[in-house]
Amino acid sequence: MSDDIKQAASRKADKATFLQTLSAVLWSFFGVRKGKSHAEDMQKLNPVHVILVGIGAAAVFVIGLVMLVKWVVATA
Repeated sequence: MSDDIKQAASRKADKATFLQTLSAVLWSFFGVRKGKSHAEDMQKLNPVHVILVGIGAAAVFVIGLVMLVKWVVATA
């Protein structure tokens, strides 16, 4: 039983944090990833978290662009 607990604890420790997930998604948006980092991310990141963070980051990006365009048009 203690081996199961140790394995569960080690699996939990291997999972990526929110900031690591955010970092991986933002680097992917920028288009710059190292092969080693990508391989590590594939093992640590939860696909559901990546999708949610990606949708959120895309929404923030689009809203930022819309606000920028409105500001430019208003000042022109």
